[in-house]
Amino acid sequence: MRGGVVNAFGFLKSDKRLLRAEPDFRPMARLLQVNWLYVLLVCLLAGVGYIALYSAGGGSAKPFAGPQMVRFGFGLVMMIAVALVSPRILRMVSVPIYLLSIALLGLVLRMGHVGKGAERWINLAGMQFQPSEFAKIGLVLMLATWFHRIGNERMGNPLRLVIPAILTLLPVVLVLKEPNLGTATIIGVIGATLFFAAGMRLWQIVLLVAPIPFLGKFIYGHLHDYQKARIDTFLHPEHDPLGAGYNIIQSKIALGSGGMWGEGYLHGSQGQLNFLPEKQTDFIFTMIGEEWGFAGGIAVIGLLMVLTLGATLIAIRSRNQFGRLLGLGIAMDFFLYCAVNLSMVMGAIPVGGVPLPLISYGGSAMLTMMFGFGLLMSAWVHRNERDPGFEDEDD
Repeated sequence: MRGGVVNAFGFLKSDKRLLRAEPDFRPMARLLQVNWLYVLLVCLLAGVGYIALYSAGGGSAKPFAGPQMVRFGFGLVMMIAVALVSPRILRMVSVPIYLLSIALLGLVLRMGHVGKGAERWINLAGMQFQPSEFAKIGLVLMLATWFHRIGNERMGNPLRLVIPAILTLLPVVLVLKEPNLGTATIIGVIGATLFFAAGMRLWQIVLLVAPIPFLGKFIYGHLHDYQKARIDTFLHPEHDPLGAGYNIIQSKIALGSGGMWGEGYLHGSQGQLNFLPEKQTDFIFTMIGEEWGFAGGIAVIGLLMVLTLGATLIAIRSRNQFGRLLGLGIAMDFFLYCAVNLSMVMGAIPVGGVPLPLISYGGSAMLTMMFGFGLLMSAWVHRNERDPGFEDEDD
């Protein structure tokens, strides 16, 4: 046909459109295509984290705010560098990255650092690293690559889902053995999201989800004592106000004392007087709510929602399956971080070790999230690339 070619689905595509779909390999051209508005929002969220951690340090950049900003600076450079990497290269390295994440999870079970009843960290070059955070990114890359290669039309074959199911269950089981129920659940939900986004049929979803309600008693019976205590504390925190229920009670007191406009920066009673435990990590949002009140808390939640929505829109705008799944996986990871942490500090779910991304103090979560944002930016920069299978059919 004049001025165009017909692909395998019978749609007419112009030569001009095909040329536009070709990726530009010039680094400067890619750099200009980065979604700098989204990068600015990420920097704004990190700025909120600096302000909160400065307060958590008693009005000093040490020991929390300063090191956190150094990590963020390194993470920002990494984010931009990853954004320039072609999806073809990301698909090539997805298997090594996934295997490395599994190897690190296995390593932490053998020689990991024990903290608060769980073995979750390993020491690398004098720095503590949490492999379960890296495993989420490895799984997103692996599943996005797998589903990209098999295509949507072959998702109806149940045998095609066996391997990705194993790829998802392997890190879930290893993280459960640490034990880390919260992160294991997040990994499982991320995997399920990518299954659904890849075109998993409704009857397959029903078949997988149906047994879950009947497994509740079995799962509870195999929980560790401290995990059962968290559930009991969630239901009745007042039964042990100075023990297991102390954290959540203090968190609710701090949030309530903030009122509409807060007690003032650096003037939160619960946080500054050290009544609030883990105020620099899991309960950092409680400090924000106490000092900045309901208005400040809503502003932070609004920023988190904008970043989540922005990540989802970036995924939707991608014209190839790999970019869509990669973006949705990172968006879901970020959303679950936020949803679990905020629900936890407000007493809506049992307390677990899930930080608030880019705000809570911690290196592993910060750097892996920035790496994830880099993958998201790569999906945006290369959003006009076609799936290789379709391009081959057009030639």
